[in-house]
Parts: sequence; C-alpha cells; structure tokens
Amino acid sequence: MTENGREPILELRKVNTHYGQAQMLKEVDITIFPGEIVCLLGGNASGKTTTLKTILGMVKPTTGDVFLGGKRINGLPTTEVVGMGISMVPENRRLFKRMTVRENLEMGAFQRTDKEGIAADMEHVFSLFPRVKERLSQRAGTLSGGEQQMVAVGRALMSRPKILLMDEPSMGLAPLLVVQSFEIIQQINQEGTTVFVVEQNANMALSIADRGYVIQTGRVVLADTAENLRNNEMMRAAYLGES
Repeated sequence: MTENGREPILELRKVNTHYGQAQMLKEVDITIFPGEIVCLLGGNASGKTTTLKTILGMVKPTTGDVFLGGKRINGLPTTEVVGMGISMVPENRRLFKRMTVRENLEMGAFQRTDKEGIAADMEHVFSLFPRVKERLSQRAGTLSGGEQQMVAVGRALMSRPKILLMDEPSMGLAPLLVVQSFEIIQQINQEGTTVFVVEQNANMALSIADRGYVIQTGRVVLADTAENLRNNEMMRAAYLGES
C-alpha cells in the first residue's frame, strides 16, 4: 500500500497469529510510513504485545506477512530482524539489572562494529538523558523506574533503528514521568526515527501520534488519524474516559 507515492516502512498484511490452538491475531492489517508516530491501542489481552512479537519474529504468523521496507521478514530470526532496523523498548523495560548502565547501552549496539558511530550515538543518548550519563557505572537494577525507562530507550536507540517499537511506555511510571516519556518519544521522532507505540493510555498516545489503530480480541476494529480517533464516539466512551 502506497500513500502519495510513499512506500511503507512497516506493513502487516492479513496477519493471523496463534498460540497453540488459541488465535491471538485475526486478519490484522497495519501500515506505517517513514517519519510517522503510529499507536496501537487496546486493553489487556487484546493482542497488542502479540503484534509486536510477530513483527520481531518472536512469534511466527500462521498466515499473512510482515514487511520491512518492502522486504518480507516473517520467518526470519529476531536477531536478523533487529539487524535490519527494528528495535524495541519492551514492557517493564527489561534491563539487564546486574549489568551497569553503560553495559546495557552497549548491548543495544551489539550487532554494530562502527566504533566512531557507536560513540556518537552514546553521546546522543546522553544529550537526550543527561541523568543516564551520571549513572553509567551504576547497576541498572538500582535505578528508579523513570531512570530505567531512559536507559531502555537509550539502549534501543543504540542500534540506530529505522523504526522504534515501544511496548506500554507509560506502564509503572508516575504521571509526570509519563508526560516526559512521551515528550522524548516526540523528540526521537522529530530527529528522524519512525515510532510504533503500543499503549493502553489512549489519551497520551493519541496526543503525539499521527495515526492510530484500535485492536480488540486480536482484530483491528478502528484505524484513523489520531485527531479522528480522539473525536470518535466509540473511542471516547471505551478508551478516553468520556461519555
């Protein structure tokens, strides 16, 4: 699917995914163009995280395809998918807690060999998160939730991704830190990284997104611009806390 001559950077076409006999994704179509922030909204067990795992190759679709830059990637090992330009900030950060902050950041660049580029990207992470630089020798497990989120985002950026996947970035953060986290997502996007945000906090996600999808029990039930989704009566009642 093209839009105004643009080719998608990431596309899911008619994806069905199962865990054993249980069908988790049902005919899912998602298209993300370069430079966008796109959000995937839904409640618990709606299929949001399964969508990310399917993109990353952690789960193989039963039928349907996933494309990155026009290349079919379903069936490839996760390390290869990451090497092609996808990086993820997982739910609950999932840092290597016994390792230092520096070691966690270096893990994000484990497939790279360009030492000068890695050093430049490390400095870029420090410019986004000055507090991370102050904590470099500290074990990641001793950081606060907000600091861990900074390190997790920094680690993902160290692979220099074409598209950054974010799984529930607001989870477990105080309201002020949620606002700061989404401001950082916007800044990363403005610097040229496409972002796909999976999130339960629909208000925050739609406040920064260009477009959004809503998934319920594994099926995409709404797809529109962020503005139209904010004004959609079903969205307002079900996800935005309005009646």
